Amino acid sequence: MLKRIVAIVFIFVCATVAWAALGTSIFLRTDSASQMLSGRVESTWGAQQEQRPPVISYSVPETRTSEVEEDGHRVKKTAETWVAKPVSLDSSRIAADFHIDYRQKGLLWFSTYTVGFLGDYTFENPREEEQTFTIQLPLPAKQAAYDGFDISVDGKSLPLNFAGGKVTAQTRVGPHEKAAVRAAYTSQGTDRWEYRLSEQDEVSRAKEFHFTATTNFGGFDFPENSLSPTGKKETAAGWELRWDYQNLVSGFNIALKMPEKLQPGPLAARISYFAPVSLFFFFFLVFMLTLQRGIDLHPMNYFFLACGFFAFHLLLAYLSDHVSIHLAFAISSAVSLLLVVTYLRLVVNLRFALVDAGLAQLLYLILFSYAFFFEGFTGLTVTIGAILTLLVLMQMTGRVRWEERFERPAATARV
Repeated sequence: MLKRIVAIVFIFVCATVAWAALGTSIFLRTDSASQMLSGRVESTWGAQQEQRPPVISYSVPETRTSEVEEDGHRVKKTAETWVAKPVSLDSSRIAADFHIDYRQKGLLWFSTYTVGFLGDYTFENPREEEQTFTIQLPLPAKQAAYDGFDISVDGKSLPLNFAGGKVTAQTRVGPHEKAAVRAAYTSQGTDRWEYRLSEQDEVSRAKEFHFTATTNFGGFDFPENSLSPTGKKETAAGWELRWDYQNLVSGFNIALKMPEKLQPGPLAARISYFAPVSLFFFFFLVFMLTLQRGIDLHPMNYFFLACGFFAFHLLLAYLSDHVSIHLAFAISSAVSLLLVVTYLRLVVNLRFALVDAGLAQLLYLILFSYAFFFEGFTGLTVTIGAILTLLVLMQMTGRVRWEERFERPAATARV
């Protein structure tokens, strides 16, 4: 009996090493492809976006004096130059509408999205005469596509110049008049969208600042060093998030991290790393049942059972490349159950294969592995399964004389 237990333990250790190798290979395959695939997605869809407010300025002449050297003498010269004078925004009312549109490459899903941006800004001409104002709106990403780009002042669209990662337009505003600037476009990005409160990365001030984000999804997150919304409500399609401030002074920005879809590669790797726990429970239950009922299972039988378990993870790892992870999980589960049940039907009998081993495999392999689809519930699932297993075995073996059971050679019970 001791030699049999040692042989079973050796098979378990070998299976553990195989699962560790499989899980590591999946992680390496996923990580090596992650950067390359991410670049491919960004090149065809768009990169992370970071929108900044428009910079509005007018130019005034200034006379500057400088010293130059001529014929060995230093002389003073004056020159007139034009200097840009920025004006502050009196109000900002911004709306961003997000729609998630996932893209899969290999074993990875990427959180791609479309965004409709609409920004309404007001400013005032501080001069006593009419001025020409230059409006510069930084593009949120160079590696992106834009549709319907428009900048208008008081409802009139302006000619646009795209250069240096910025969109430039000009308009004339009368003395001490206020002007309303509207910027609008539709674009696409990946993973994250951010709105910075100023052109520079520093503490900034925003007067009458109102930002509204609408989504057709939930599960989003607010990254570190970003402002939490002042109000939010769930809608029929998703969420409406609001940031409303009268006089905001902050070094934080508004950012939204898109929800991540279940990643097939990392999920398959984690399930593979966890597989020895499932096999341990299964081996332990089968060993106790066969020992109590006098069923003779050779260590080679345990080896083939371990192979049946390993087939589940191997098929899941490579099938999820081609079909959805849920379908791959279902197919892998069916194949593994078929292997184990049909094998034990020949080794023991149909009832033991279907009821005892089949239910045990369903619990320890299928349900334990499926718990990884629900982040945070894996540990609880394993704990409940372990307690239920302990309860069943304690009730089944409470009257067993273990000394006699281990000393007595196992009988053969095959049908």
